[in-house]
Amino acid sequence: MSHFAKIDPETNLVTFVTVGRQEDDGREEELIARTGDIYRQTSYNTRGGIHYDPETGEPSEDQSKALRFNYAGIGFSYDEERDAFIPPKPFDSWVLNEETCLWEAPLPYPEDGEAYTWNEENGAWEEIPNA
Repeated sequence: MSHFAKIDPETNLVTFVTVGRQEDDGREEELIARTGDIYRQTSYNTRGGIHYDPETGEPSEDQSKALRFNYAGIGFSYDEERDAFIPPKPFDSWVLNEETCLWEAPLPYPEDGEAYTWNEENGAWEEIPNA
């Protein structure tokens, strides 16, 4: 099963993600010609530029399956230069990690086992009570 993201040519935003025919794998130009829309294949198992084995959740031995950095979602942007799907920026202060094409907070997430949420006004992680 293959997934394809439809891209708005004016904004480069993903407007739709669909399951394509298996024979469409790697043949986006034919899919574009057939539909008249712009589509790019996306991998359901790719996050941060790494392909994960769907059965184990561990990085796959065959990283050639990693496709366009991240699985596309509606509202993601498609960066043609990077050939990457980039999620919407969650907060103004967050910075794009060029190696993963994911947004990162200016401070690392606390690793004490508690649940936190980002507070943009304070520029800090805040613990979620009773989470």
